[in-house]
Amino acid sequence: MNVHEYQAKELFREYGVSVPEGELALNAEEAGQVAERLGSDVVVVKAQVHAGGRGKGGGIKLARSAAEAKKEAEAMLGMTLVTPQTGAEGKLVRKVYVESGCAIARELYLAITLDRENERFAIIASTEGGMDIEEVAEKTPDRIYSVPVDPVDGLAAWQRRSLGFKLGLDGDQVKRFDRFLDGLFKLYLDKDASLVEINPLVVTEGGELLALDGKLNFDDNALFRHPEIAAMRDPEEEDPLERAAAEMDFSYVALDGTIGCMVNGAGLAMATLDVISLSGGQPSNFLDVGGDADKTRIENAFKLILEDKNVSCILVNIFGGIVRCDLIAEGVLAATQSIGLTVPLVVRLQGTNAAQGRQILADSGLAITSVETLQEAADAAVAQAKGS
Repeated sequence: MNVHEYQAKELFREYGVSVPEGELALNAEEAGQVAERLGSDVVVVKAQVHAGGRGKGGGIKLARSAAEAKKEAEAMLGMTLVTPQTGAEGKLVRKVYVESGCAIARELYLAITLDRENERFAIIASTEGGMDIEEVAEKTPDRIYSVPVDPVDGLAAWQRRSLGFKLGLDGDQVKRFDRFLDGLFKLYLDKDASLVEINPLVVTEGGELLALDGKLNFDDNALFRHPEIAAMRDPEEEDPLERAAAEMDFSYVALDGTIGCMVNGAGLAMATLDVISLSGGQPSNFLDVGGDADKTRIENAFKLILEDKNVSCILVNIFGGIVRCDLIAEGVLAATQSIGLTVPLVVRLQGTNAAQGRQILADSGLAITSVETLQEAADAAVAQAKGS
């Protein structure tokens, strides 16, 4: 789960991580009032959307008076903000964050995430703040520092100080960085975050360290332990199909292709996407209906897939372990008749009662392409999608 910048900064403050003063505004009038209360010579008006690169799309503006802040907010609210991370469709700006400006001497990058390969946490930092970290990694990898942290031992004080010196901070700044990173790591652990990212982390002309931006991602599987974090969810920022899938208890990710996929099991779903791609097609989604798929779940899955108007063919790939393939076949027939399916349908059934399931499909008289192997399924789906 993602949260907005203003929400991330509320949590930063709670853990002693320094941020500029700021407040949320839901309309232009509020933005002007916030700017007046802050009393800074310069304030920054920031669009609150779940995407990076806002400045490149016009989502971050400086204002030198309350009237100017109101004007910038008025122009920003209601706009469709397009950034390198939103795609061409962009995101609607519904709220803005107004915060005090600061005199920036240096910009750094700092993040905490999970290094699954090495079974460690990873502190990632760079002297090249304010830039896309992927670009820094590609062009100047020597300017990225990674500190592995053992989950049992935790983040040691010497690791924090050592990293501070590597970033070119002086003695007093290293002490501030020590406290800053200590609070950030405690936040990461306490709230079951999967990513904490600050870009940029600025050193002011007065030597202070401030999180000028903040990105926080949380482990969905741990939200039951953090109702205060779950309450921060903004459904309007989520893909509507992914939100609907979550309400149906499906694992769903929207993609850009034309072949809708309904599969049971995450591993089989990934393999299905791979084989479709290798066969020259493009999946429109990742959809795992789970091992307990029944008629109702199958019908809901069909409806979800067909919400994507780019879908020109549907591939159902089921391995019957816990679930029986004959019951799946009956569910497929019931669903196609109930919703009046109009796009080509390819079904591959393997496992428990697979032969009976395929026979049910064959006897239905419906235009369903029934196959036995994954490669046959992918080839048939690609051909049907291109034919459509």
